[in-house]
Amino acid sequence: MYFNKPGKDNTEQTLKFAFERAKELGLNEVVVASSKGDTAYKVLEIFNGFQITVVTYHSGFKEPFKQLMSDDVRKDLDSKISKVVAASHALSGIERSMAQKHSGIYPVLLIADTLRLLGQGTKVAVEVAVMAADAGALTGNDIISIGGTGRGADTALVVKPAHQNNFFDLRIREVICKPRIF
Repeated sequence: MYFNKPGKDNTEQTLKFAFERAKELGLNEVVVASSKGDTAYKVLEIFNGFQITVVTYHSGFKEPFKQLMSDDVRKDLDSKISKVVAASHALSGIERSMAQKHSGIYPVLLIADTLRLLGQGTKVAVEVAVMAADAGALTGNDIISIGGTGRGADTALVVKPAHQNNFFDLRIREVICKPRIF
C-alpha cells in the first residue's frame, strides 16, 4: 500500500496494515518508533497479544540531558509492553556529531541517506529494528518494524533484524506500506 503523502495522518492505517500482515505471516513481535508515546499507545490498541518494543530518542536529542518521552509516559508504557528502549540512533549516533564538526563523508550517514531514498519512515523502521536488537528486546525472528516521517507512523516493514555489528545481515523482507510521495 502506498500513501499519497507522508506523516501522522497515515498512522492508523499503517498500524492496521501492519497488524493484518503480521497475523498472515504468524509474526508476534513489533517494533515501533515513538518520540513522546502517542504512536506507542495506538500500537497497544491494535497489537494485542504481541511482544511490543517501543524505541524512542536518546536523552539529549533535542535538549541536553532531557528526554522527549516523559517519565510518566515511559513508566506507563513499561507496565503495558515488553520493553521501552531509549538509545542513540543506530544510523547516525556519533557520526552526526563528527560530520557537524569536521564535515566529510561518513559511512553510517551514507547508509541512512540511502535508506531515505525509500522515505524517512523506511530509514526509521530499519534503525529502530537495529536499536531494539542491540537492547536485547528481540528474539532474532522476523518482526514488524514501524517508522514514520516526523510524528506518527507511515511506514511498516517486515524485517529480519540484526545488531549494529552485523548490520548487513538485516533484511527488509517486505514493504507493507509507505508514502509514495515524500
